[in-house]
Amino acid sequence: MDALHGRAASSGSSSHILDELKAEYEQTQRELKEIDLLIQQTGGEVDRLAQRNAQAASRMKQLEVNIDTVPRADLQAVYAEAQEAQKRLIMMKGQLEKLQSDQHNLSRLTNALNRSVNAVSDAAPGAGIHSEAADSGQPAIVRIIETQEQERQRLVKQLHDGPAQSLTNLILQAEICERLFDHDAKRARSELGNLKTAVTSTFQKVRDFMFDLRPMMLDDLGLMPTLKRYVDSFAEKSGVPIALTVTGNERRFTGYKEMALFRIVQDLLSNVRQHAHATRAQVFMDLTEDAVRVTVEDNGSGFDVAETLTARKGIGLSTLRERVEMMGGQVQIDSALGRGTKVSLILPLP
Repeated sequence: MDALHGRAASSGSSSHILDELKAEYEQTQRELKEIDLLIQQTGGEVDRLAQRNAQAASRMKQLEVNIDTVPRADLQAVYAEAQEAQKRLIMMKGQLEKLQSDQHNLSRLTNALNRSVNAVSDAAPGAGIHSEAADSGQPAIVRIIETQEQERQRLVKQLHDGPAQSLTNLILQAEICERLFDHDAKRARSELGNLKTAVTSTFQKVRDFMFDLRPMMLDDLGLMPTLKRYVDSFAEKSGVPIALTVTGNERRFTGYKEMALFRIVQDLLSNVRQHAHATRAQVFMDLTEDAVRVTVEDNGSGFDVAETLTARKGIGLSTLRERVEMMGGQVQIDSALGRGTKVSLILPLP
């Protein structure tokens, strides 16, 4: 009788997992169809803008042949129109590339979910075996896949909105300078000054992006100096004051654990910026003989922990907890609506 109840419980659990995976699969299918439609619309707009850009370029060439006799106002108007057409075309091309990247990522996620649905379907019916992998392994795989795809999408968006867009503007400014040299050297020098400023700003953005992606000073100087610099930079960019407190014996330890701890603090502060609506935050790090304790606390809006961890929106925290537990650590999440969030973890050190 007990075995019968066990099989019934297993079947119910597997059925629940299967329903969740199917719902997730259907949702990604709907999102994929929406992106397909957007790609078609954006592609049509790119074609129209390409024609408009070609016409503007043709008018510029006609004017350049008779540049000495063309009124200055007409020349400026044509150049402004050509610049606007080119800028709009590049912007729409960038948007099309982003949609195509999102389409690719969603397609991969859809295929992964489809494989997960098939795997759970094969394991669930009639086998009479309660598989822990069916209850926890498959959802963990889905969460990991989703987290990876979300991170890739975030990086693509950052590249598109940051360095890629800045480089596009630099190309436009360089072309303006090139055309101005022949008939307006003073304005060309002014535009070159603007170009130099824009290059400096873009270079700094690229450096910041590289630091967020993989801080090289983490390998050279270790976790503490890297974390201090990151917290200062994060506070400046986000406008949220952050206090970093480090106690204990500061020292180097295993490289992958330094990187893991940096990523954990990075992810938690990202949550503070994106979701918490906090006015201040604190990061505590205590290094003892055999462990490191980290706490990230904010005074933001908070959330229902149980509800968030079981919902799709809790994928980041769930993955963080799994990551820490895989390294032999523990995580505690303390939060409630209206009273902020405190995430604490302890990670053993050899």
